[in-house]
Amino acid sequence: MSALYDIVDQELGQPTLTAARTVADEIRRRHGPAVAAVVFYGSCLRRRTDQGVLDFYVLVDNYRAVFASRVLAVLNAVLPPNVLYLEVGDEPHTLRAKYAVISMRDFVSGASARSVHAIIWARFCQPARLVYSRDQASRSRVVGACAEAVLTLVGRMAALLPARFQTAELWQRGFRETYRTELRAEQPGTVQALYRSAVERYSQVAEHALSELRDRGQLVRVVPEPGQAAKGNDDDRLIRKRSAFPFEWQVTISDRQRRRLRWDWKVRRALAKGRYALWLLKSGLTFDDWLPYVAWKISRHAGFAWQPTDRQRRHPFLLGGPAILRLLVRRHLR
Repeated sequence: MSALYDIVDQELGQPTLTAARTVADEIRRRHGPAVAAVVFYGSCLRRRTDQGVLDFYVLVDNYRAVFASRVLAVLNAVLPPNVLYLEVGDEPHTLRAKYAVISMRDFVSGASARSVHAIIWARFCQPARLVYSRDQASRSRVVGACAEAVLTLVGRMAALLPARFQTAELWQRGFRETYRTELRAEQPGTVQALYRSAVERYSQVAEHALSELRDRGQLVRVVPEPGQAAKGNDDDRLIRKRSAFPFEWQVTISDRQRRRLRWDWKVRRALAKGRYALWLLKSGLTFDDWLPYVAWKISRHAGFAWQPTDRQRRHPFLLGGPAILRLLVRRHLR
């Protein structure tokens, strides 16, 4: 195993929120032995809080074992993942979660540079926690996929950047590019905050990823450079002073390889946007029990509580949708 694999393995195994384990237990209760692994990631992990919607990926053996509906299983196989919503417990201590269902095979494939879309590698090049794995084989596949996700982002972005770049530029360019494939226009501050949430970690995995890509022959030469202390703000300079990892790199890629990788990314980015648009349309049909999630969003952003009735939850499009539209017309939502 590589040094990068070992780092990711250790990271995935770190302690996490009790709430995340509670939700993972409920997910396993819902879907049974077909669940091979549950991975916790996203904003609640970064902020170390359960006051929000917790995000998970649920890796399964096959879709038919999870969904009673053949249609849902087929849609999940054609355009993975399917996203479901879950609430655990009662107010005022309700835990809310979104979880994406994907087969282990599709998860591993989506983390690699061969994937058309960036849905998997864009998320799992970032910190995550493996809150459940059925066995060591499942754990090893998740760790390997997350390590490959780091390699995919670093390899693709190294080809888009100038020969000399800083670690911050590498990751922030990666986040911006992958947001674009998901039709999301995030503000620069959002991208910077995402990087700054784990600067030391991103520097460490970038160092090992660049070295591994060089050993694979994808990069010709990788040389850590002394960062220029004049660049960045006071926090950046303090982090650099304390860090054991390089913050600037000189990376050599053959001209032919660079041109190929840049063209490949343009093509894949266009294809990914189209795929993501189709996925969003599909999600409108497969997002299980979405009305309570919308109700929670309304309560959070509009400043007042709105709870759907049991009838609205049973018929979300017929009864829930019109109720939301009435709120919009009354300008309760922003």
